[in-house]
Amino acid sequence: MFLDPKAHLADLLRAALLKVAPDHADTPVLIERPKQASHGDYAANLAMQLARAMKANPRQIAEGLLQNLPASEWLVKSEIAGAGFINFTLATAAKTQVVKSVLAAADAYGRSNAGAGRKLQVEFVSANPTGPLHVGHGRGAAVGDSLCRVLAAAGWDVTREFYYNDAGAQIDNLMRSVQLRCLGIGPDSPEWPEDGYRGEYIVDLARAFMAEETVVADDKSFTGSGDPHDSDAIRNFAVAYLRREQDKDLKAFGVSFDVFSLESALYTDGKVKAVVEQLKHNGYTFEQDDALWLKTTEFGDDKDRVMQKAGGGYTYFVPDVAYHLDKWQRGFTKVINEQGADHHSTITRVRAGLQALNAGIPQGWPEYVLHQMVMVMKNGEEVKISKRAGSYVTLRDLIDEVGRDATRYFLVARSPDSQLVFDIDLAKSQSNENPVYYIQYAHARICSVLQQWGGDVAGLTAHSLDPLNDERGLALCARLQAWPETVATAAAEYAPHQIAVYLKDLAAEFHGWYNAERMLVDDEAVKHARLALAAATRIVLRNGLDLLGVSAPESM
Repeated sequence: MFLDPKAHLADLLRAALLKVAPDHADTPVLIERPKQASHGDYAANLAMQLARAMKANPRQIAEGLLQNLPASEWLVKSEIAGAGFINFTLATAAKTQVVKSVLAAADAYGRSNAGAGRKLQVEFVSANPTGPLHVGHGRGAAVGDSLCRVLAAAGWDVTREFYYNDAGAQIDNLMRSVQLRCLGIGPDSPEWPEDGYRGEYIVDLARAFMAEETVVADDKSFTGSGDPHDSDAIRNFAVAYLRREQDKDLKAFGVSFDVFSLESALYTDGKVKAVVEQLKHNGYTFEQDDALWLKTTEFGDDKDRVMQKAGGGYTYFVPDVAYHLDKWQRGFTKVINEQGADHHSTITRVRAGLQALNAGIPQGWPEYVLHQMVMVMKNGEEVKISKRAGSYVTLRDLIDEVGRDATRYFLVARSPDSQLVFDIDLAKSQSNENPVYYIQYAHARICSVLQQWGGDVAGLTAHSLDPLNDERGLALCARLQAWPETVATAAAEYAPHQIAVYLKDLAAEFHGWYNAERMLVDDEAVKHARLALAAATRIVLRNGLDLLGVSAPESM
């Protein structure tokens, strides 16, 4: 049976609390790991939480709790420290039992039903089809996909969605850039639009259109007409072509989507117009300077916002409101948007528009995870341009340079709200300084030992774990014990980088133990116990790497 030490200790303290202070039985019981190992395995500050309400000395409260603490075979010592902390030391068997729990659960270890199968949608990447995916899109893809994996591991029914604009000024500039290339006109010509696209991919796109190629993306396909004067055909072909290129990059990155949504459909289906009419009907709009405004200040914005410009066109947040209303109507009561930090300014006005619809949408919906910019370094210098795109570093550049695994790990390894320096030289190095190599090497190292042993891994659960009594081995067990809570916290906080941090720490614990203790020793009991711990570590490493979309190689 799997023992969750924190939950077990919390249950013991709640039982004691019912006797010591029944009027305060609903006080939250928090169990934490002490910063110093000499303070035991776990600690609780319950007595200090109760001190003010009970008007008593916390140490006296702690003494009462300990006197009424139920007996437990998993607990060898409990003592009061400092102002009233209660420190707990677990029995060795309580620390090592996690090994058999991991071996029994295998791929399911760390997964939970916290989400209870409820629907959740994550929108991420959502790059407009105007060029190759840049490194910022790559960070969004790594964070968004890993977040989906973590949330699914926590029991949510996750839908992955990609939303993009296939019309408007950017697409018109794209069409015109391709058209001029079809006519043999380059960026040096005065005819070239000021905001035209100049990368080499435009040349390839124009060549494919003139050759009347058929391009097939995940959500659309189109055949070029070969007529350089056919603007509509060029526009449709360019969108399909670049969507196909994005799909290729995302597949190389191990990222897929369940749903693709088009901004143009919100107009053709009348959803934008319906939203505008509803906002008018609800009394949240006004006209000023020949423009239509939304009273976003009534919902916390610092100023009201233009919805429809004097020329008749809608501002960019209006279709976003229509799009999110559509998400709500599709039954997604929980929605997370993973986007670049440059989208921060749209959050308040989109939420204001949704509230103004009076559609029953809760405040603070949808939720956002915003990632900061990425700086790419090579040979100690910043890399700013790509041979393919011309003006920026592409996701494909990184994948080709360092591989999918390193790219995914490095892009997700830091909190999204912190800026990221992607060091190509470090990502390519085969050393302990490279965290993804360090983690994968731990997995491969365990595979090598188990292969060298040649025994039945499944049969290791039948052997005693009593020989696992060394300090490093017990520390490794404690790290394995923390895995389910790590996954739960990463899901609750939308923080997949916590998985990356955990895996680096787990690999360090394993390598330290491996270097200190031989596994294939003559003593059968010791050998089987150590092999069981190694096999359990392999499972957790594999499970964690899978949540990051990183492979777990068996040899390196």
